[in-house]
Amino acid sequence: MAAVFVWAVVLTVVLPGLILQAHGVRISPALALQGVVVAHSGGALARVLTASTVRFVGFGFWVFAYVWLGLAPLAMLATDTYPWPYRADQLTALGAVAVVELGLLAYSAGTALAGRRDQGRAASAPPGLVERVLARRIAPWRLIALCALALGLAAVLISGQPGRLGAYFTSREAITEAGGEDSSLRSLLTWSLSVPAFWALLGLLRVPRATGGDRWLRGVRWLLLPVLVALNVVVNNPISKPRFWAGMVLLTLLFSIPRLCRPRAFRVTAAALIAALLFVFPYSDYFRYSDREDVAVVSLSEQFTANGDYDAFQQVQTGLDHARDDGLSPQNVLGPPLFMVPRSMWPEKPEDTGIALARYAGYDFHNLSAPLWIESYLWAGPFAVIVVFCLLGAFGRRVDDVRHRLRDRAGVLAALLVPAFAFYQMVFLRGSLLAIAGPLTLLVAVPLLISTPTARASRFPSTAMPTAPNRHASIPGTGGHP
Repeated sequence: MAAVFVWAVVLTVVLPGLILQAHGVRISPALALQGVVVAHSGGALARVLTASTVRFVGFGFWVFAYVWLGLAPLAMLATDTYPWPYRADQLTALGAVAVVELGLLAYSAGTALAGRRDQGRAASAPPGLVERVLARRIAPWRLIALCALALGLAAVLISGQPGRLGAYFTSREAITEAGGEDSSLRSLLTWSLSVPAFWALLGLLRVPRATGGDRWLRGVRWLLLPVLVALNVVVNNPISKPRFWAGMVLLTLLFSIPRLCRPRAFRVTAAALIAALLFVFPYSDYFRYSDREDVAVVSLSEQFTANGDYDAFQQVQTGLDHARDDGLSPQNVLGPPLFMVPRSMWPEKPEDTGIALARYAGYDFHNLSAPLWIESYLWAGPFAVIVVFCLLGAFGRRVDDVRHRLRDRAGVLAALLVPAFAFYQMVFLRGSLLAIAGPLTLLVAVPLLISTPTARASRFPSTAMPTAPNRHASIPGTGGHP
């Protein structure tokens, strides 16, 4: 209780107080309700940080809610200053805060319902779909095939990239411009390299040791590991890849160390991550453009109100005005799951929500976010927000609980896929869905393809919970065994 109290004071009193005292505060109903959002998201984040179990998915959700939809809107509403030129009236601002809080309440309700259901679940009950998926084990031969595929793609795509290897250390702007008219295809191809390269490296670090000995696998691993490390430095670095993705790769590799997945170590690392998001992330886009300006350090409040990275709340306001003027678009729900269908075959394919909101606001730049709150609202109003976030909360809690139960099993997807999804979840929440559907599909599909159901993995021990932790392959730099 003492730890919860300390974290709650820091997150709901100290940090908001620092933001509000930075400028003259303009009191409004929206600002008062935003205080409720800050208290809700900050309190929930404090609870996750002090829980007796590690909850990766819950942490990822509440960090995004607290920073992007808690502190940042608090600064915007207090100063009436926003990153982009579009301005909504006070009624729309109040409605935007209400939509955000509605989503948080629905998420909390879904989490509570899933937690209660899990507590009442009998120990002898058959595993559900989520548990069967997360209990899948990495198959060594499939992993080696993925490594070969990643290296083959690298040989083809890097040599075909304008500027070749050096292009990955210039800037994202330079790579996009080099793609020319084929930039969309080039983006798809680069993701088809980045995601397999990431999973190949992570799989090598966590593939379980076979019961009959693994001398051959050990030799292949020692051969491939430095090559895969070098490949990931090239294709998954923060210069050529979005910061959220590069951060997800780094954090997932970091939390592949078993010791960091224990509650106490997780709290320390999570606290450092929150500090980095608040004080380092705003300046981490230094390599985004080819023409780089000197870094100007400003207050946290000024970052929230002037940096387009924190436009989520303003986009919610823009979306509410868009819905009021043009109505809801239920058909847009089909866009993300059918993202692979080309527009030539589906002329009425929904437009990216971020682009649609940018056009409605009259911007001549379209690379804007569309948070899940407004994305779901544009489908079917408040009802869709409640349903989407209640299901998301229940799913996140279920995934965290299953990962906790499987934490001592070697080589299962729970130890790899859950942290990866939890940290990429920030991109999922920031949106828009159509823009991230491809990378997200690859992120989930690749580990499924290199794993096998536990019951079929004859080379590995029984699926019963082991009495002692399974041994992982000895890989230098992984932090040792749990």
